[in-house]
Amino acid sequence: MSIAENKKAYFDYHILEIFEAGLVLSGPEVKSIKKGEVNLKGAYISLSGTTAAFLVKAYVAPYKPAGIYQKNYDPYQDRQLLLRKKELKYLFGKSQEPGLTIVPLKFFLKGGLIKLSIGLARGKKKFDKRESIKQREFNRRKRGLLQE
Repeated sequence: MSIAENKKAYFDYHILEIFEAGLVLSGPEVKSIKKGEVNLKGAYISLSGTTAAFLVKAYVAPYKPAGIYQKNYDPYQDRQLLLRKKELKYLFGKSQEPGLTIVPLKFFLKGGLIKLSIGLARGKKKFDKRESIKQREFNRRKRGLLQE
């Protein structure tokens, strides 16, 4: 079940590969994410060598009932991703290639745990984006005609 999606990433990038990562979160953050109070707009993945990966600039709203425990809470703090060493090394190697980047795609639940789907991506050119818009408009018009 999808909680939050980064639609801008699908528009701006060609997604080449998708990985699933866990996150290191506090209890109130988990509850806030499960309520859907999270935003991935402008977020990105930062790799610190082949040892760790972090989700940077993702907004997780403070959980209101836990206000006492979240006095100095920063909703934009970096959150560590839980990936296997093999995946980290692979992503680090790919991120060094020109034109490739790693973007967060969506938060989802899997067996009661919160997971983050990340994608290895290549940026789209302006003409690719225009083609995506044309295709989306065509599909929308086609759906409208079929419903009538």
